Amino acid sequence: MANNVGLNVPVPEQECSDVNCPFHGTLPVRGQVITGKVVSDRMNGSVVVSRDYLHYVKKYKRYEKRSSKFHAHSTPCIGAKTGDSVKIAECRPLSKTKHFVVVEVLKE
Repeated sequence: MANNVGLNVPVPEQECSDVNCPFHGTLPVRGQVITGKVVSDRMNGSVVVSRDYLHYVKKYKRYEKRSSKFHAHSTPCIGAKTGDSVKIAECRPLSKTKHFVVVEVLKE
């Protein structure tokens, strides 16, 4: 039995017993939804997601490339790996640095 997370994302086919899964556990999601690329999956149950964006510099009237990294919880039913493009959603703080959870692996 899977929960509806309210983000218009498909429910994973696999079942998991993770309590911090937004689909099969009790973790509610709210706030920001960010798309990025997984740059590391070496942590147990976590991934690092990098997001690239453009920042406008008013003095030079140009844009500069910037990137930011987010730590996100990765559930076993989704199974995000390094190099995957993922969608992460904000949730309650899960640890000191984790405030996001992976909700979808995007097809490329």
